[in-house]
Amino acid sequence: MQKPAFDDIFMDLAVNLAKRSHCVKAQVGAVLTKDTRIISIGYNGPPAETHNCDVEFPVEGCERDSKGSCSLALHAEQNAILYAVKNGSSIEGSTIYVTLSPCIACARVIFTMKVAKVVYLNSYAEYKGIPKDEGVEFLKKFGVEVVRYKKD
Repeated sequence: MQKPAFDDIFMDLAVNLAKRSHCVKAQVGAVLTKDTRIISIGYNGPPAETHNCDVEFPVEGCERDSKGSCSLALHAEQNAILYAVKNGSSIEGSTIYVTLSPCIACARVIFTMKVAKVVYLNSYAEYKGIPKDEGVEFLKKFGVEVVRYKKD
């Protein structure tokens, strides 16, 4: 029996976590790992104990900000990183698996927190209809390994 690769396990988990999102526009999941161990998990949505968009705004979703993004949600990467740090986990040198490549804001957080590698499933640029993955380019420019996930 062939054992699944850790990349497959962690990305499968990120895909399943995305299903927990209360966002009606996009569901994104993230798994933060280090040395084949899970440090933290996250999915996009409003801060805990505030509200759930799929309940309060089930048809149109929450209000958009000036850039057309959700005005209320934390991104999956932010949730995973914030939870890890809040609980005292060291994330320097870690890998984050995410179902959507990081936006530029998340890329800055990932870089600042010294995450070493990002593995993503789908392109943020393709999802948003913009010309390039700014977050991916930023991370690569400053030495973070970024890989688009492809299941073997």
